[in-house]
Amino acid sequence: MTNESQNIEWKLSWHDDYLKWICGFANAQGGRIFIGKDDAGNVTGLPKAKKLTEDLPNKIRDQLGLMPHINLLEEDGKAYLEIIVEPSTVPISLRGSYYWRSGSVKQELKGHALTEFLLKKMGMTWDQVIQERATLDDIDETTIALFKKEAITAGRLPDISGLSTKELLKKLHLLTDKGLTHAAIVLFGKDPRAFYPNLFVKIGRFGLNMVDMRFQEVCEGNLFQLLRSVMEQLEKKFLIKPIRFEGLRRIEELEYPVPALREMLLNALVHRNYMGSMTQLRVMDDRLSLWNAGTLPFELSVEKLFQTHRSIPRNPLIAEVCYRVGYIDSWGRGIEKITDACKAGGLPEPVIEENSGGIVVELMKATTSAELGNQLGNQLGNQLGNQLGNTKERILAEMKTKPKISAAQIAEILDISTTAVEKNIKKLREDGLIERIGGTRGHWEVKE
Repeated sequence: MTNESQNIEWKLSWHDDYLKWICGFANAQGGRIFIGKDDAGNVTGLPKAKKLTEDLPNKIRDQLGLMPHINLLEEDGKAYLEIIVEPSTVPISLRGSYYWRSGSVKQELKGHALTEFLLKKMGMTWDQVIQERATLDDIDETTIALFKKEAITAGRLPDISGLSTKELLKKLHLLTDKGLTHAAIVLFGKDPRAFYPNLFVKIGRFGLNMVDMRFQEVCEGNLFQLLRSVMEQLEKKFLIKPIRFEGLRRIEELEYPVPALREMLLNALVHRNYMGSMTQLRVMDDRLSLWNAGTLPFELSVEKLFQTHRSIPRNPLIAEVCYRVGYIDSWGRGIEKITDACKAGGLPEPVIEENSGGIVVELMKATTSAELGNQLGNQLGNQLGNQLGNTKERILAEMKTKPKISAAQIAEILDISTTAVEKNIKKLREDGLIERIGGTRGHWEVKE
């Protein structure tokens, strides 16, 4: 039996709300809606099916401007309808709203997703749109010179050394008769944030969770400048270099493979939604995560990223320039390269998920159970020498503001285990910093 899927929907009876499903199919890859079938695909029958075949074409045409094929079918004496919706080459709306079929669900397109959808239906992407405020004076010549040098070395763009900046930008399709594209400013701009305020990368150093913020930095500039400045910040300030020896040779390497970090950052800068929020890089004690604005293209899923898949860049002009300079492949191998680098470095496979309108790529440290236990012990203040660690300070703060708070409630707030909280409370009591008044129904008294 055929299953309900990306292109098939089963409904027991007709409701006008199903016009949204037809709209979603037309805006996506097309599909079929069966009226008179249950959720298992069994035919239940449809009263007045013949009349519906006469009414629905006019209703769909008037509401959506579409003329789908509607077939009256029968099985075991029970009538049902098949509505065949072809994919539309133009955007289709229902009373001013646009819908899209994603997986087995229908969703309304809004905000940046709607903008990208409308541009795509017009055969364009955001990075191809002209930035009307920009001129050649906004292009950074130093970055142009760097690009020429590395592109010639990569061998993917020969015979460009004698080109002027204007000629090079035209060759790369970044400059048209109407002006510079968004891609030109993102790649080579002197001050891209003057045009796109969120074009920067924020790096934060945390403990074991998002509450324990230690310090942060902001990296600005065009794509080429960001790539270098972020990697420099990671190497100099945010990551450590464990020391190991091979024979008498001392070797210092970052705790995460540089190829994986570089590929993560490149993927983020090339494929991000530049209308969304800034790129955010979080470095924690046991992991590193990179969040980037922009969900996956409609044709891809997180699962497909780990399989052989075709390249579907959100910003094809930006991707093409990065390919020409030798920074990326053009065959959708970014996640594969990150995974391979992690395996070669003895790290677990990267974790990838869609979150808050963007994509998160997370690398985990190659930490043994014993080492992780020691790290957790240090963080939770279990070492006798650490009488007032950060965790204890936060427990005291919660007790001051909420004297009747329980250990379980503190654990939930601090995002640590109840056992860890109880161990810290025991040490705080031994140190005379807190006292329990009134037993289990009482309250905490914090000593000043």
